[in-house]
Parts: sequence; C-alpha cells; structure tokens
Amino acid sequence: MADKIKVVIMGAGGRDFHNYNLYFRDNPKYDVMAFTAAQIPGIVGKRYPATLAGELYPSGIPILPEDDLEEIVRKNGVDLVVLAYSDLLYRNVGGTLSRALASGASFMILGPRDTMIPSSKPVIAVTAVRTGAGKSTVSKAIVEYLTSKGYKTAVIRHPMAYGDLERMAVQKFSTEEDLEKYNVTIEEREEYEQYIRMGQSVYAGVDYGKILELAEREADIIHWDGGNNDWPFYQPDKLIVVTDAMRPGHELESFPGEVNFRMADHIIINKADQATPEALSMIKENAKKANPTATITVAKSVVEIDAPELVEGKRVLVVEDSPTVTHGGLPYAAGYVAAKKYGAKEIVDPRPYAVGVIKKMYEKYTHMGPVLPSTGYSPEQLRDLEETIRRTPVDTVILGTPADITRLISIDKTVVRVTYRIEVVEGPTIESIIEEFLAQTKSKLGF
Repeated sequence: MADKIKVVIMGAGGRDFHNYNLYFRDNPKYDVMAFTAAQIPGIVGKRYPATLAGELYPSGIPILPEDDLEEIVRKNGVDLVVLAYSDLLYRNVGGTLSRALASGASFMILGPRDTMIPSSKPVIAVTAVRTGAGKSTVSKAIVEYLTSKGYKTAVIRHPMAYGDLERMAVQKFSTEEDLEKYNVTIEEREEYEQYIRMGQSVYAGVDYGKILELAEREADIIHWDGGNNDWPFYQPDKLIVVTDAMRPGHELESFPGEVNFRMADHIIINKADQATPEALSMIKENAKKANPTATITVAKSVVEIDAPELVEGKRVLVVEDSPTVTHGGLPYAAGYVAAKKYGAKEIVDPRPYAVGVIKKMYEKYTHMGPVLPSTGYSPEQLRDLEETIRRTPVDTVILGTPADITRLISIDKTVVRVTYRIEVVEGPTIESIIEEFLAQTKSKLGF
C-alpha cells in the first residue's frame, strides 16, 4: 500500500473541523498530522478529540499555532497543506500558499462540492462577501417571515468551535439557560441571542452531519446562518449573499467572499445609506460581470438606540462586534453609527485605557477606529474587557454588539443597546425572495 499523504489543515475553529469530518475522517489515504489555528484566541494547544476524529486517530489531533506552519511541515514531512478558514483578502491567501509551497508541501482548498451536505428539507442560506456586512439583519427578517407563514424553521449557525469540542459536537439553543449550560462566549451570544429572543431555536456545534439530522427531524425548513464570509455547509436551494457598501470592491478581493458573490441567487447591497453613489455603482457593476443571473437588492441598515437621551450630549464608549472590527477590517460598526446618529458629545477612544488582550488587539488590528472590540473567548479576556471599560472615562457605554454582555461582565456605567434592521430601498424585497424560494421547493415541503 502506498504511503499515506501527510496533511496539515489550516483553520480557525470552524470550517477546518467541518472539512475534516466530511473529507479526511476515516479516509485511509490521508494522515492528518495537525490543525493550525489563526484569527481566534484560545484554540491553540487543544486537541480535536478522538470521539470526533474517528477510529484512525485514537489520540485525537493536535491544534498548533499557524505561526509555526513552516516548522510543522518540515518536522513532520507534511505533503499537503489545506486552507480551511474564511474572511481573507487575496494577499493573505497568496501569502499562505507561498508559505506552504516554500516549505515543500503542496496546497489545497476543498470546494463546495466536497463540503456541502444535501438536505431532504428546503435550505435557504445567507452568506456574505466579508464579515460584518449585515447578514444577521437579513437572517432575522427571513426567520420572522417564515414564522409568520406558519413554517417551523431550524436556524443552523456556522460553527464557533471555541469550547469543549467533544461536549459541543451537537448543540441546540432555545433559552438563556442553554447559553449558560454550554458556557458560550460573547461571540457566540452575538449570533444566538437574537433568535432566542424571537422564541426560535438555534443549532450549532462541530459535527454538521449530525446537526442536520436533528434539525431535519424538528423543522420544515433549514435556514443556514453563515459566519464570516464562508460558503454554506449545506447545499442551498436559495443562496442570498450580502455585500457591504462601505467596502466596495471586496466582493472581488476577498476569499471566499467572491465565491459566494459568484454563486449567489440574490445579492443584497447593504448599508447603502452609509455609502457613496460611486460605491453602489461599483458593486452593481461587479455583480453584473461576475454573476449576471443574480438579482440585486439595495438596502439600508437602520440603527436605533433604546434610550437616545442617554447618548445625546454625552461622552460615550462604543463596544462593537469583535470579528467585524478585527479580522473583518472595518474601523467601526453599528455602535459608532448610532453614537453619531443620536448626537453623542464625544466618542472616547478606549486605546489609552486598554489592558491585556484588548491592548494586544489594537496592536494587531491597527485599522480599528475609536471603538472597543467585544472580545471575550475566555474568562481572562472577559476580565480584560471589563477592566478596559472600567478605566475609560465616559458617561454612557453603547453596546453595538448584539450580545447582552452585561450578563457576562460587570459594567459600572450607564449602558444603552443598539438594534438594527434591514430596510430595502431598491430591488426585490426579502418577502418576495422567500416566496420565490417557497414556490421552488414545494416538492421538498411535501406540497
């Protein structure tokens, strides 16, 4: 028998494990030596557990730092490096490719055909060209409309596999107590809480084959709620892709955002109210060239605050969704927009007061504006976030993050929360897109 192909999978605690489960697990042709981790703190040093890794890996698989890629390849005689994470600009992909080749290994990216699972139920998916484009507002509108039509919808969220991987193989979140049960991070709360407040269950975890089996038993329709700018783990019957009018051109400059852009059935250009006419024209033109059959919707992301009087004329600290303003590349997000909209006297820059991991985030992501990333993957990081807020001299803290972080940390200042919703200004509405989807999937629905 020929020697096994030695593999390293480059990931960030999500797509990497999914690709392994579908393509490499129980495959005698390959010997997966390690995963490497990037983007997300706290994953390095863990192991992909034997219970998930399969019979070929009785000791599991180590998760090592991506910074050590060259050493890992050379030390283990690695033949193949597999890129399996998202939200990268092409210069980053090229750099990763070059590092692998210069170390002597070959390079692979598994595509949708090898990584999408078919479903017996209709699947409507929402993805984006970059993280922070506004997928959550679109997903929320979809679930609200399907619920109003009497359909039971299973929301399956792109993985955030940051905790005990064995324990979180298949998860279902229906209540606040479920969030406590799994001790989820701020980043997970940012994605799950809006659905729980709607009385909706969210499915997530590590093994997306088993997750789908559970969801198919419990729901009429599967809604894939994508993470970062990754493509869906399930084969969609309808794919909606959100672009960001504040980042024109990224739809053809990001990976795998451009993949989504070219596969989309419907393209939504979001945040049109914050963009120039030239930016909107660029995205429309790029869509016509790259994906001429897709329909185009232009929309606003409307931000609102629950207590405007606590912002107007005040010195404020803005806490933003962490991935959006870190590896997502945006200087600010909804919280900053709300602070401006509601007349804050001053948006105080938290950088002089940052401690621990928060201080390191500013050093790493120098593009960030005067906002605080809601980084909280571990108790230590939560303490750093809490201390940074405590040190920053402001009247009011604006939570632009969708998560209610007051459940996880103590904030010694007045807190207001931002909500946001999508408002279509041009092109097909969310409702009309869903009606088209329902008409196209009658046979799967049993009609």
